[in-house]
Amino acid sequence: WQGLAQDELSNMPFKAPEAPKCPSCAKSVYFAERVNALGKDWHKTCLKCEKCKKTLAAGSFLEHSGKPYCQTPCYESTFGPGGFGHGGTESHKWK
Repeated sequence: WQGLAQDELSNMPFKAPEAPKCPSCAKSVYFAERVNALGKDWHKTCLKCEKCKKTLAAGSFLEHSGKPYCQTPCYESTFGPGGFGHGGTESHKWK
């Protein structure tokens, strides 16, 4: 390909597929660095809890409005019934 002009390369019968974009950083996600979650491809280091920013693994988080959350304490305290502890003196609600 080194001897071909740019316009000759653009006329080639194939085009390499474009890598999907990470929903967190908007950069290309290549196969070796990919984790699929929430129906999208993420960089392994970009899949983080929306609240505490802890790095998450595929399948080890909960989703709310299309955003990933770690189950404990972020999801439970934010969206659970009255926060975690479920009422009483041990109940906490993050804001």
